[in-house]
Amino acid sequence: MLNLWKGLIIGFSIAAPVGPIGLLCIRRALAEGRWAGFASGLGAATADAVYGIVAALGLGALTTLLLEHQRWLQLGGGLFLVYLGVATFRAAPQPAAVGEKHPGNLASAYLSTLALTLANPMTILAFLGIFAGLGNADRTGSAALLVAGVFLGSALWWLLLSVTAGWMGERLRRGGLRWVNAASGAVIAGFGVWQLAGWLRSA
Repeated sequence: MLNLWKGLIIGFSIAAPVGPIGLLCIRRALAEGRWAGFASGLGAATADAVYGIVAALGLGALTTLLLEHQRWLQLGGGLFLVYLGVATFRAAPQPAAVGEKHPGNLASAYLSTLALTLANPMTILAFLGIFAGLGNADRTGSAALLVAGVFLGSALWWLLLSVTAGWMGERLRRGGLRWVNAASGAVIAGFGVWQLAGWLRSA
């Protein structure tokens, strides 16, 4: 069980820094309800678990493949962030009713953040470094517990974030949500432009 707790700490700490995914989760929870925010977070948690599996099992060939195609993943992720930012900026504010669910929207929220997080293979370097620090003795026979802990720790962070943001969103007036859309859309698009600039510099 010690490895499960280690995985929980790793997953929580990897997810906690607020970047484009965190901002997207917050915006969706504010504007569409806590479940939309949590679904977005679960997509990121799933991607963290995938990269955790690769790192914990020492899948060198897959790691090399991901890093070799890093530039194209960076290009795709940057373009997607710019698209999401513009779409968010232009979105009409529609506060979700308490407890309201839209299965199609939840699936879209999940898949979009899953794709965005997987498009950032640099995440795997963080996992490789952390798992290397644990030592082979900790990893042997315990990869499943580590990865389960990573997923649960990441999911716990997204649950806390989305519930808090959803609670705030239920109390925002329509005008407030308009500003949330504009600000978060501009910042998300900015992350995309920054990622595309990095892609051009590495050309």
